[in-house]
Amino acid sequence: MKKNNEDEIEIGLIPEFDEADKENFAKSYIHSVVFSVEQYKTMAVVSLLALGIGAAVGIVEVAFGKGLELVTNARHAHTVLFTSALAIVGLVIAFLYKYLGKEASKGMALVFQAADNKEKIPPVLVPLVMVSSWLTHLCGGSAGREGVAVQIGATVADQAGYRLQKFGIFKNTRDTFVICGIAAGFAGLFQTPFAAIFFSLEVLVCGELKYKSLFPAAIAAFTSYYIAGKFGIHAEKVSIAVQVLSVPLLCKLLVLGLIFGVAGAFFASTLRRTKKFLEKVFPDPIIKTFVMGAILSLAFMALHSGRYSGFGTEITMAALTGGQVYDYDWILKLLLTILTLSAGFMGGELTPIFSIGSSLGAVIAVFFGLPPRYVAALGYSAMFGSATNTFLAPILIGAEIFGTQNLPSIVVVCAVSFFFNFDKTVYGSQKKLNA
Repeated sequence: MKKNNEDEIEIGLIPEFDEADKENFAKSYIHSVVFSVEQYKTMAVVSLLALGIGAAVGIVEVAFGKGLELVTNARHAHTVLFTSALAIVGLVIAFLYKYLGKEASKGMALVFQAADNKEKIPPVLVPLVMVSSWLTHLCGGSAGREGVAVQIGATVADQAGYRLQKFGIFKNTRDTFVICGIAAGFAGLFQTPFAAIFFSLEVLVCGELKYKSLFPAAIAAFTSYYIAGKFGIHAEKVSIAVQVLSVPLLCKLLVLGLIFGVAGAFFASTLRRTKKFLEKVFPDPIIKTFVMGAILSLAFMALHSGRYSGFGTEITMAALTGGQVYDYDWILKLLLTILTLSAGFMGGELTPIFSIGSSLGAVIAVFFGLPPRYVAALGYSAMFGSATNTFLAPILIGAEIFGTQNLPSIVVVCAVSFFFNFDKTVYGSQKKLNA
């Protein structure tokens, strides 16, 4: 019998553990359990801190959002006066960044580097980016606000994460703090908490969801969302008629997804190339911003007297509510946004992308025999995903802004758009999982 057992052991039928193996297994198991418990304890405490981060970011976002409302209203009241001063404002912004916050000029790149534990985001970035964005919008630059919102949130959160890690507390959680800041900044200003949560989880690395940060990011997002909402920051909700999925509609959605994917890739790729080109043409950022500001002033005034200035919200709402949309609105908004951001003016890409995607959708809807408002809503969501190389966030923002009744259509178009963006993104520091 013994021989048979030995034979069976030799061919691997009956495993044998000696006392040392058993002891090592027990130690390994206990270590694994202890490590898991420690991880949960760390995330529990970080989640409590996320509550404070969300509250702090929410308050700052209220100040930033209210400031944007004031400067936008001032520009609308005196369009010619303020738009003609864009070049002067460009000088001010360039001087501020050159002499007060040279590191802060990296903008969103700092957010990605901080999450990678490579850089610390300087606190001066918050007032610099807020003031520069206010000035940009006051004088008609075609820019958004999400870049600023995310930078504000990430800076506030990273200051906490960096200090705790510096003193040996909560090691390897720096990225979680940054993610909490991104989620809080996005949710506070856009009032779309679910999209904010998943945007923060997927934007740092395309193809990877940082689920370890899900719970604290959700707490930070909803806290900021609640506080900002209480102080009057709100999102424009639009009801879109339901379109029942069918085989002909599905075929049309596939083509629409392809169009929005290519458009988003074109925007992201052209933005990056234009930035590099203008840096070569104007090595001095002060001269670059001044010259481009003067050119942009003339362009904004010549093209429908400021129609393409600022966020582009008027174009977006016209596309989504059946208002006046010109065939060329989307391309002019795209080009002027690229020039504004490449010139050194501050803001973000996302709100103009909403305008570009929705106006493009409203224009091409006629070729597909579909309601313009419906296709505009699809473009609003899908171009967000194709330009930022994200998938879940654009689906969720579509559901939060337009309701869930057309969620199947949004999912299909966003999926195809994400596939056909050719891995392009407006965020140059975004990593790729398969890279």
